[in-house]
Amino acid sequence: MSAVAAFRVDPRAPRLLAAGLHGPLPRFLRRRELDGLMAEIEAAGLTGRGGAGFPTAVKLAAVARAGGAVVVANGTEGEPASWKDKVLLSMNPHLVVDGAVTAAALVGASEIVFAVGRANRTVRKHLERALDERSDADVDVFVESVPDRFVAGEASALVNRLNGGPSKPTIQRPSVRGVHGRPTLVQNVETLANVALIARYGAGWFRERGTPEEPGTVLVTVLGAVRSPGVVEVELGTPIHDVIQRAGGLAALPQALLVGGYFGAWVRARDALELPLTNAGLAPLGVSLGARTIVVLPQDACGLGESVRVARYLARESAGQCGPCVFGLPAMADALERLDVDRIHRLVPLVAGRGACSHPDGAARFVASAVEVFADEIERHRRGRCRSTNHEPVLPLGASGEWR
Repeated sequence: MSAVAAFRVDPRAPRLLAAGLHGPLPRFLRRRELDGLMAEIEAAGLTGRGGAGFPTAVKLAAVARAGGAVVVANGTEGEPASWKDKVLLSMNPHLVVDGAVTAAALVGASEIVFAVGRANRTVRKHLERALDERSDADVDVFVESVPDRFVAGEASALVNRLNGGPSKPTIQRPSVRGVHGRPTLVQNVETLANVALIARYGAGWFRERGTPEEPGTVLVTVLGAVRSPGVVEVELGTPIHDVIQRAGGLAALPQALLVGGYFGAWVRARDALELPLTNAGLAPLGVSLGARTIVVLPQDACGLGESVRVARYLARESAGQCGPCVFGLPAMADALERLDVDRIHRLVPLVAGRGACSHPDGAARFVASAVEVFADEIERHRRGRCRSTNHEPVLPLGASGEWR
C-alpha cells in the first residue's frame, strides 16, 4: 500500500477534499469576465497556502501584466512532516487542475506544468489519470517530477529545475523570468484549488468560513501524539485544540507542539492549545502557520533529541550555495547537540536573513525555539539525564537525494 493511500484523511472535509461535488468549471472567455474573476479573488482575500501566505490576487496580477506566462502548479511538498498537498492531489486532482486552468486564463498562459516530488509515484498516477479524463484545457499541460529535497519546492529552485538545472534556489524572480525565460506563476496546489472554488462560488461564499482577516479553510497535517494522524480541513480561526480533536484527539499528555513544520517553531502545549489557527492568533508566541503542520510531542519524548535530528537534517538539505547554510546550519546542529546555548544565540543572528533563500531563516527559527521551549531538558542532559522513556522518533525525516 502506498504511503498516501495509507495516510488517514478526515472524512468531514467540507470543501477542498470533496471530490466530484463541485460541478463543471465556468468558462471565462472574455476579458471582462476574467477581470471580474480577478476582482473576486482579491475580494476573497485568498493567500498562498504553500507557507509564505502572499496575497494570491497580487501574484496573479503581476504575472498577468508581464504577458506570455507559464503556470507552475507546485505540488512538490518537500517538507517531510507535511502531507496536505499529496493528499489533495490524490483525493481531488480535478479541483487542482481546475485551478491551474483558471489561473492560466487569468495570466494569459499557454502552458501549465504540474510539479510533484519524485518519490510520490501514487500522486503522479492520480494526477495523470485526471488529466487524461479532461479535454477542457486550451493550453499545453505537462507533469514533471522533482528531486525530493527540502528546498526543491522553493519557487526559484523549482523553476531552475524545470529549466534543466539543479533544484537549487537562484536570485532570479520567476514572475519576471521563469520557465523558458518567460514570466511564470508558481502557485501551490492548495492555493489553485481555492482559486477554482472562488471561480465557481465567488468571494462571499469563500468568506463564509474563517475570520474576516484570514478567510477560508485550510488543510492541516496533524502528527505525533494524536489518535488518528492525518490531514484535516478546518476553518482558519479554529482553536488548535479543536484541530487536534479532528485528528482523533490527544493520544498522550502533550509536552509541546511544533507549529508550521520544520520552518516553524516549537511552542509549549499549555501556551498554544487554546489559540486560534491564524497567523494573528499565533503571533504573540512568535509563530506563523507556515505549511500548517502541527506535531504533538508527548511527555515521554525528548524534545531536545528530536530537535537535534531535525537540525542535522536541515543542515544536510542546504543547497550548498551560501555560507550561512554551508557553515552555519551544521554549526547550530553541533551546538544544540553539545548543549552550547550561548553559541546558538551567537549563531542565529549570523545565519537568519543571510542566504539566497529562506532555508537558513527557517532552520535558525526552529533551533532557536527548541532552545527556549526545551530549556529544562537541556539542563537535564547536562546532568546526564533525559526525559524520554520512549525512544521511537516522533518527527519524520526525508531522504537527502540528488539535486537533478
